Amino acid sequence: MTAPIEPRPAQGYAGDLTPQQAWDLLAAEPGAVLVDVRTEGEWRTIGVPDVASLDKTAVFTQWVTGDGRPNPGFLAELEAAGVPTDQPVVFLCRSGQRSIGAARLATSAGYGPAYNVLEGFEGPVGPFGARDQAGWKVRELPHTAYAEPTR
Repeated sequence: MTAPIEPRPAQGYAGDLTPQQAWDLLAAEPGAVLVDVRTEGEWRTIGVPDVASLDKTAVFTQWVTGDGRPNPGFLAELEAAGVPTDQPVVFLCRSGQRSIGAARLATSAGYGPAYNVLEGFEGPVGPFGARDQAGWKVRELPHTAYAEPTR
């Protein structure tokens, strides 16, 4: 039996998870969903998390658009993607900041429990200007190049 996943407490959503805790939650909870809220440009140039080995597909919906404006269709896009309102939803961005807002909004709209991934996909900028100190990729969790979704 695995130890329960203990998120770091947060205000307005279920809590913050390390990248490994997020992966473990996705593996342990059949209905859990990973939502990557970065921009399409980030998905294309940096890559995306890969949850296929868990028999899951990540949801990709931008929290802000490429021009930095809030995505007014965010909740509608979660609904259209089939994100369940009664299962864990794990939000991921570049460094764990935008995904806080996404987790809060989703919680207020009845999704959840909703979690934020600390460190995000790439983590914060390190001492030498690169994002190579923390995050989903640095923790060597599965990731791949972005592939255009089939429509």
